[in-house]
Amino acid sequence: MRAMILSAGYGTRLWPLTEDRTKPALPILGKPLVGYVAEYLAGFGYRNIVVNLHHRPESVRAALGDGSRFGAQLTYVEESTILGTSGALDNARHLLDRETFVVVNGKIITDIDLGAALETHIKTNALATLILLPNVARERFSMVEVAGGLVKGFGGMPEGGGRSRRQEQDPGDLDQSKEPDLHQPQDAEVNHAAPLMFTGIQILEPRIFDYIPRGVFSHSTIDVYPQAIANGEVVAAHVAKGKWYELSTIPRYLEISLKLLAEEGVSVYKGLRCKIAPSAEITDSIIWDDVIVAAGSRVRRAILGDGVRIPEGEAIENAAVVRAALIAGSTSPAKALRGELRGENFVVPLTQ
Repeated sequence: MRAMILSAGYGTRLWPLTEDRTKPALPILGKPLVGYVAEYLAGFGYRNIVVNLHHRPESVRAALGDGSRFGAQLTYVEESTILGTSGALDNARHLLDRETFVVVNGKIITDIDLGAALETHIKTNALATLILLPNVARERFSMVEVAGGLVKGFGGMPEGGGRSRRQEQDPGDLDQSKEPDLHQPQDAEVNHAAPLMFTGIQILEPRIFDYIPRGVFSHSTIDVYPQAIANGEVVAAHVAKGKWYELSTIPRYLEISLKLLAEEGVSVYKGLRCKIAPSAEITDSIIWDDVIVAAGSRVRRAILGDGVRIPEGEAIENAAVVRAALIAGSTSPAKALRGELRGENFVVPLTQ
């Protein structure tokens, strides 16, 4: 059984954490984000996994290796130009066109029951099955129109509730032209009164390639599914429940990391080779590798990137910090939060 992880995104809203790596390669409690996806797929028997690459491909290769430590065997497929969510499938069709396969966005952490979704797929004899969740908080997710257990179309954003911010046009995201910028993690219960949203997990038959244009940029929910539905194909809706986190912004990265830590009963993660002075105060924070926090300093609700040095007596709160040298000569992406230089560090306040 084969699967594909979409890992070609830029992660501009996560800059400067993504200055030297792509979004799926970001460490989440010491494990790359895309590694969570590989383990998820392997746990349901999908061990032969295709991973598409474009932006900083070496960072994903370094994060995943051959996949063995995540229980998977990986095949990498590079895109010289970004191809979109269905164009990426076209680029790998020679690896996927033999049997039913699964596609998962490389920026999520989930425990949704993929086996139950496969049962829906088989029972409905579907060309494609989209795994959906109720958007109880009415966050800015594009609504999926469902009738009789089948996907009928894709609508606008739900009214009321949720937080609204600008959207990012990130070519590696799932149908980013409709995707919201800020996501509320959900331990979702099925709530049919709530609008439904797409999780970025889908089960496909090889016939899907009949609807994907060859060799061009294309998106599943814009260019492929509407055409298939109009042609009478069955696109099934599997409404799931379970844990589902999507990481697209620095505030969400911190919030979700802290929530995962809380499940283990701790509030601070420290990476490898860190040196923390005994008098330093650190709470609710994520510390990457090779970080030094000097005496008398205070770090609260912060992310400290690789090699950051927090000087004596410094206070860092509600911020992400990387080495100033890391971003020297770089231009902040339009969708990124704004930061400032503080000595040898570049500090990005999260309350913007």
